[in-house]
Amino acid sequence: MKLAEALILRADKKRRIDQLKQRLIRNAKIQEGEKPAEDPEVLIREVEQVSAEFLLLIQQINKTNAATEIEKGVSLADAIASRDVLALRNGIFRDLAQAATVTQDIRTKSEIKFRGSVNVSQMQKRADDLAKEHRDLDAKIQEMNWKVELRE
Repeated sequence: MKLAEALILRADKKRRIDQLKQRLIRNAKIQEGEKPAEDPEVLIREVEQVSAEFLLLIQQINKTNAATEIEKGVSLADAIASRDVLALRNGIFRDLAQAATVTQDIRTKSEIKFRGSVNVSQMQKRADDLAKEHRDLDAKIQEMNWKVELRE
């Protein structure tokens, strides 16, 4: 199985666990003398089974990511961490540029005037550069996901 397929399967397992949780919660209490719509014990067994499959997939994905090089000396796990930090930094600089943009109407001389404390265009450029770097790295990661076989 390709790594990308395992990632899709992992997302499916996570969704299934979330659905089972909701079904369990809906059947956790019943009116005295009534039966639950679904047997909680059956749902609990299914949660345990799907959770075990989910754990195995996560372990295999992590092993694959750690053992696969996206380029010389850079593991897929390292690339994923870098991509996540690029996204974080991009968001910070984009939010900073937005926060520093002053848009106010001054109607009287006594009103307080505000100005940005950072260069908005520089922050926006930085955010744009980080977004491009993120897209490029994400494309490499996605490509590797479809090339690499999942490790057992």
